[in-house]
Amino acid sequence: MKLIARFSHLGIATKQFFYMFLVTLLLFLLLAWSNLSEAETLLKDQVTKDAELLVARTNQYIDATLDNVENILLLLSTRQDWLAGGDEAEAVRTLQSFADYNSSVVRTLYFVRSDGKVFSNTQVNYDIIGNPHLKALYAQALDNYGSIQVSEPYVSPLSGRTLAYMMPIKDRNNEVQGVIIAELGLDLLVSRISPLIYQSFALVTANGNVINRMEAGERLLPVKPGTYPPELLPAFTAKLPGLKTGADDMSVNGERLIAVKSAKNRLGWSLIAFIPEDSFYKDLQPLYGNYRNATMLWVVILLFSAYMLSRTLTRPIRGLVNKMDRLHDFEVVAKLPENRRDEIGKLARSLNAMLARIQHLLHETKRAEEKKKEYELKMLRSQIAPHFLYNTLACISSMAKQQKIDDVRQTIRSLVGLLTFSFDRQSEFVALEEELEGLRMYMHIQQVRYGAKYGCRIEVEPQLLQQRILKLTLQPLVENALFHGLAPKGGGSVIVTASVHDGRLRLYVRDDGIGMSRSDIRDVYRKQAAEPSRHSFTGIGFANVHERIRIHFGEPYGLRIGGRKGVGTVVRVELPMSLQS
Repeated sequence: MKLIARFSHLGIATKQFFYMFLVTLLLFLLLAWSNLSEAETLLKDQVTKDAELLVARTNQYIDATLDNVENILLLLSTRQDWLAGGDEAEAVRTLQSFADYNSSVVRTLYFVRSDGKVFSNTQVNYDIIGNPHLKALYAQALDNYGSIQVSEPYVSPLSGRTLAYMMPIKDRNNEVQGVIIAELGLDLLVSRISPLIYQSFALVTANGNVINRMEAGERLLPVKPGTYPPELLPAFTAKLPGLKTGADDMSVNGERLIAVKSAKNRLGWSLIAFIPEDSFYKDLQPLYGNYRNATMLWVVILLFSAYMLSRTLTRPIRGLVNKMDRLHDFEVVAKLPENRRDEIGKLARSLNAMLARIQHLLHETKRAEEKKKEYELKMLRSQIAPHFLYNTLACISSMAKQQKIDDVRQTIRSLVGLLTFSFDRQSEFVALEEELEGLRMYMHIQQVRYGAKYGCRIEVEPQLLQQRILKLTLQPLVENALFHGLAPKGGGSVIVTASVHDGRLRLYVRDDGIGMSRSDIRDVYRKQAAEPSRHSFTGIGFANVHERIRIHFGEPYGLRIGGRKGVGTVVRVELPMSLQS
């Protein structure tokens, strides 16, 4: 909050500078971030596509290699006379020649005859070490009606990590003579794939077995501790068959990896390459550096541009402020120059128009003051109507002749108090309590003159009695009610009340006289009697009271009249609260 308060006290130039600088900088940073994100996405997509293409081509290489193994089995099946005959040496030489010629793929060749006799290209090693898997491979080969079968990976005593291609050989009578088995060197196959794929990779067989080769110290993929060569954790390998073909996301030890999986080959195998997401960000480091340098240069240019622009825009405004500060006399105001056509020129024209309006208001205020003084003089000149004073004194004389000493004393006291209240010029404002007391004295004189046919009741709450109002506000209204509302009817009563509404003091003068129509009410607003009647105490009429209130307090205040013919009239006086003299 303190920072906001300090910022609010800054000048327009400083605020404009900060606003332009911050907004433009944020836009630039947003654009840079968007471009970097787009570049990162494009790079990621490109690397992923390259990896997918590389994986696909590598998978094709694997297919071609495995096709060579199938061709070896097919060629050996044409030499069944050597293999099925009794010449053991010739059978071994045949297997050795094929194995030596295809040593890049095949590690060990076997021919298992139907009688259980086994020939191998490494006959001596087989005779010594043996191979416990041949029996199961022989049975698996016969289960597929003579076509080539492929086993799942296993560890062979002669070939190490391997898998076997198997094909039964039959004679002309379609009798099985035996099964040719070729064990592949998986480590050799994987080592030939490694130069083709620069990422970590794994081969997944149709049954979900994983074939991979990792160097010691492998950190990208999770391996079993203490194993050499490193072996993948079973929990990780269990996830690999479920990966979708193409690019897929996976997390390993909190690190995000992109797994690029190929389509299955003829054996149902898939090749999966693993790319760490961090490698994308490393490739983007030069781009980050370029953006960082461009941002620094842009900030410098932006600071200078924002400063110059704010200075250019605010200098004319400061000139206008200086000219406005030199204004002391609104009677003679020099116009500001309006030669500019931009917003500054519009501001100058607006200021000139405002100054013209101020001069007009000053003149209006002077006229209002003069009019106020005119009403005050008029009130003084007509403050006591001669007819009222003459009739009151005649009434006192009559009561004196009738020896009504108490009535004479009370009437003289009321008349003296009323005259004192009227002539007192210490203040034009009086407390509501004083105004009501003057009204009571006036009503006492009227009741002495006319008897009990006129009544007046005052109902004002005590807390409102100290509110300040204009002197002689209520008396002319009550007088008007008596002689224009009740007198034509032959008598009646007047009620004076007060209330507070929306922070304003409202005084009401109600009578139950002859009432007023709408046209009568309009006439009251428009005209004022030129001469007071012989019954009036002062020459102040309804219109004068209304104008005095509006001159002192403004347009929202004044009198409102309501009435109905034959029912009565009510006058509402609207005044501000808590007015001090």
